Amino acid sequence: MAKEFEIVREFEVDAPPERIWDAITVNTAGWLWPSEYEPREGGSAGHGSTVATWDPPHRLVVRSESPEELKAVGQSLNQLDHLIEPREGGRSWVRYVHSGIFVENWDDQYDGANRHTDFYLHTLRQYVTHFPGMRAVHTDVQGPAASAAKDAFEAVGRALGLGASAADGAAEGDRVRVDLPGAGEVDAVVDFRNENFLGLRTGDAMYRFFGRNTWGAPVGIALHRFAAGASGDEDATRKAWQGWLDGLYA
Repeated sequence: MAKEFEIVREFEVDAPPERIWDAITVNTAGWLWPSEYEPREGGSAGHGSTVATWDPPHRLVVRSESPEELKAVGQSLNQLDHLIEPREGGRSWVRYVHSGIFVENWDDQYDGANRHTDFYLHTLRQYVTHFPGMRAVHTDVQGPAASAAKDAFEAVGRALGLGASAADGAAEGDRVRVDLPGAGEVDAVVDFRNENFLGLRTGDAMYRFFGRNTWGAPVGIALHRFAAGASGDEDATRKAWQGWLDGLYA
């Protein structure tokens, strides 16, 4: 049954509004995935979406009512609303609202979107704090069908040498040394970790691990790499991580 939803987050971040605006409209590959916006109200926002409000650097609203685009994700309406206000000391206050209509599996859809929101917005804050204005090479890798099994996400932590969970291994805030496909051994910070998500930040990249098996989907990985020359080895890096995931769940 179709039902409306609304997910709201408010937070302050140590970055001016212009930096937040740049992150959500230009350098989206640095924390989310590559997106392009036609900078005007009524302009295209990609994937069948339209810019409903374009008021830099204060407010961006993107809305989609595209039946074909939304049908694949079980929605009939999707809207993202970003409100950015300046605060003293060069900081910003951000209010983010994700709303729309889920047309099936409402509880799972809402739970997944709600939990993903915290991880994505955390990654946004990491980006504007540690990699402000930097261009990124974004790589998305999905695990095989076997990675959708219950407890599958625990294998990621074990394979990275971080333990199956924060309770028996590396926790948020820990500094670790990990062997990453395509990169070798690197020093990293565990910047986010719970039962569904794991975030690693190095000096020139962020690695995001998604335990979507909770909602019956495969485990996924997103790479945000900022090093010079990262685009030149994107294919090799993608293959290395795909092989790692496929091998992990073979």
